[in-house]
Amino acid sequence: MSAFKFVISATLALALTQPFTAFGASLETDMYGPGANDDPTAARMMGDALIARPLYAAATATGVAIFVATLPFTALGGNVDESASQLVVGPARGLFTRCLGCVKTRQEMPVERPLE
Repeated sequence: MSAFKFVISATLALALTQPFTAFGASLETDMYGPGANDDPTAARMMGDALIARPLYAAATATGVAIFVATLPFTALGGNVDESASQLVVGPARGLFTRCLGCVKTRQEMPVERPLE
């Protein structure tokens, strides 16, 4: 009986988060194509704060655990930098260097300089 309750709970949780993801996906494509308007909206900020940031935090923590567990093998293989970049730095960059609701990190955003 507990497996049945688990399936029902998972289905309800998925059904409750689906409107947020569908609404965010509909905002992503506007009349100029996907990513044309990168200004954060309230819906993007809510989706980022409630869904994306916790997922990035979990991915960063999991990546750190996997990186530490496989460190001896990656050191023997000589690819510690690539492993750290993919497992730890990538999710941490998405967690800490993006503004709330932004798609790109601060390093990927173009720098606007005033005209002289």
